[in-house]
Amino acid sequence: MINHNFSIDEDITQATTLPGALYSSPSFFEKTKDAIFTKCWHFVTDTDEVRVDGTIFPFVMSQGFLNEPLMITRTDEGLKCISNVCTHRGNILVATKQQNCKGITCCYHGKRFDLDGCFKSMPGFEEAKNFPTEADNLPQISLKEFGKLLFTSIKPAFSFEKSFGRILNRLDFLPHQNLKHYPELSRDYLVKANWMLYCENYLEGFHIPFVHPGLNATIDFGNYEYEIDKYFNLQIGIVKDGEETFEIPEKHQDFGKKVGAYYYWIFPNIMLNFYPWGLSINIVNPLEKELTKVKFLTYVWDESKFDKGAGSGLDKVEREDEEIVERVQLGVKSRLYKKGRYSPTMEKGTHHFHRLIADFLTE
Repeated sequence: MINHNFSIDEDITQATTLPGALYSSPSFFEKTKDAIFTKCWHFVTDTDEVRVDGTIFPFVMSQGFLNEPLMITRTDEGLKCISNVCTHRGNILVATKQQNCKGITCCYHGKRFDLDGCFKSMPGFEEAKNFPTEADNLPQISLKEFGKLLFTSIKPAFSFEKSFGRILNRLDFLPHQNLKHYPELSRDYLVKANWMLYCENYLEGFHIPFVHPGLNATIDFGNYEYEIDKYFNLQIGIVKDGEETFEIPEKHQDFGKKVGAYYYWIFPNIMLNFYPWGLSINIVNPLEKELTKVKFLTYVWDESKFDKGAGSGLDKVEREDEEIVERVQLGVKSRLYKKGRYSPTMEKGTHHFHRLIADFLTE
């Protein structure tokens, strides 16, 4: 039996990592669903998908893991995120994207709702007492915008404004509204490892010289920077002379730095990688305790800079990450491995991640 009540020392110079046994524990894997993932923010789509009046955009939050059926609707009051499950007998209401809709009708027994999820009518219930009630409306959950990107959460444990909002303020000089999704440049990867191992690998640049020779030729590793916030952290990829960099305005805190990438991670599984050409979104979605789907979504605002500098060869970098993470998954299952230690200078992000895992699991 794995003990889920653990802590990570706040002093990184003394702390030890998560126990290796957690990465293969079925009970721990299941516990993270409600203890972590229902309380955090999830990427849905961008506003281009829901710009037409009366749009209904069905989706499944964390498909293969949480499997929560939801939909975004465009109403007279703007965008809403509501349950896609009929409050009568649990039928899935909408199967595919629709436009110019006036309402929602269940195909099972004809229960009708407004686009904001409010109950409208139901045949056969004329003699039902105390009907309808609030319970007949479709539950609504929080929906937030980050530029053109839409995020939602079932019961958020932390403020969108104090996490994503602070990121947007830092990068307010970028043309976020010009981002365009390129489906042909987006793809999914299956990684035979626990989702936490994938995140841990992302959260430190320590491995770059050893695992990513191509990226290492671009990054000025000696000036790599880390910044830790409460529910997110940032790695700043300072690049070598001659590489693509952001045009940072004079009054900005990063003015004068040769920044080729801003690598943002938001707890627990969202990565926003900003490059001079645009944005690569990585969604790390658990499927099984030792199987993870990593979704790469490509958004571009400057095609002339695409696939240059720190934002080039991303497929190759991903393959290199997959190989090393899968090796680690095999290693942490060893009967002879218990825990490791953190580099105080290079693994601040991983230490931060582990402390959040411990905090959420022991609340």
